[in-house]
Amino acid sequence: MNTALVAHGFPEEQVRSRARHGAAAVFPAQSGYGSGLLGAGPAPCTPDADDELERIRIVPPVFMPERLKKLIDLGREPLYSDVDLETVIGGFTSRMPLYVSAFGSTQVASHDLGEAAGRQAAQLGVPLVIGENVVPVNGYRSADDAGVSPLLGRIAAYAEAAGAEYGGVAVQQSTEDADAEVWNLIYSDPVSEPLLATGRLAFELKVGQGAKPGLGGLTVLDRDTAGRVAEQYATDEVFGADSDRVLRVSSPGTFTEEILRQQVRLMRNNFPRVKVWVKLHPGRDVAEAAATAWAAGADAVTVDGAEGGTAWAPTGFLSHVGLPLADCLRRVGRKDSCLLASGRMWEGTRAVKALALGARAVGLGRAALLAVDEDREAGLRRLAEAFALEVRMLTSAVGKYHVNALDPQDLLFPAAWRMPSSASGAA
Repeated sequence: MNTALVAHGFPEEQVRSRARHGAAAVFPAQSGYGSGLLGAGPAPCTPDADDELERIRIVPPVFMPERLKKLIDLGREPLYSDVDLETVIGGFTSRMPLYVSAFGSTQVASHDLGEAAGRQAAQLGVPLVIGENVVPVNGYRSADDAGVSPLLGRIAAYAEAAGAEYGGVAVQQSTEDADAEVWNLIYSDPVSEPLLATGRLAFELKVGQGAKPGLGGLTVLDRDTAGRVAEQYATDEVFGADSDRVLRVSSPGTFTEEILRQQVRLMRNNFPRVKVWVKLHPGRDVAEAAATAWAAGADAVTVDGAEGGTAWAPTGFLSHVGLPLADCLRRVGRKDSCLLASGRMWEGTRAVKALALGARAVGLGRAALLAVDEDREAGLRRLAEAFALEVRMLTSAVGKYHVNALDPQDLLFPAAWRMPSSASGAA
């Protein structure tokens, strides 16, 4: 076990427990079985009271016609184990509605942590997103070089552990990545060929992220490293001229509706063998931005709620900037196109609410890093086992037997919640 990482304000201990014990951690401690009385009470980790997604309740009906259909199909009473979790995420077939979110160039996603997350995601058969700025900061080496960069290391680890059918890798690119021609390099690299050959490589255009809406990436570098990347990045002496560290500043990029549309079309034209993903920050016009990306041909749009983020960000942004994930989902609404959602995901109840509101899958960011930090060989796999059990139980509880069948009628919303006219919740 390695506990180098900390995640203040996040249910770290619960995540680590699931990374150790897997599905068993979904239940109360066995030591209290037969003597403890269980009922509704405070959650083990109470979130911010303003988090509307947590205030939504999942509400099973009494009458379940879909359960009757499943009973007839099976010739017996259905169980939660009969729920089908397999889905299509941005053109990739996934064993469950889950993907591993991008870690970017943040120091916590070091060589071994990032590669361990890649291997376990591949073993699970779920997609992995590799964040932006990895190449400009850490460099890019060909597959034949002795030292492999974190980017190629993560791709290779995933490709080696992946089966023949499930999962895939999405590689983000931002302004500095474009200057480094990251997508061009990956598209022609032998390391990527196994994924390209099976249609399991995507490029994700990063428009923004939940932790820093409207800002580019921010990381802390020592002065030697900062000097090495000075041509690619601006720096800021926020820690003082006598400090041995500086703030590395990335460009957030400039987008209008037309620029986004043309960027997606350019991606489809220049890289015809990859899927096209777009990642949006939780902006007030998120619904318009998502619709623009889909109309231009994006295979998936990721909405990163204001609760998301794994890297360095100003504390004021973390508490006060960007739409909460619940509001993003409400504004976008349920669409036939693939919507992915991230932001404080770690267990099944929050995920099921997001799926019912229109997300095709949810992303694990901090939770994935903590799980891999807990156990480099199986921590993420155990966390996902617990996730899968909860999602199956909750989906079965509302009388559905495929995770894609979840909808707003399965939810009870706070009194002030207003759904778009195309969908309504149950009381």
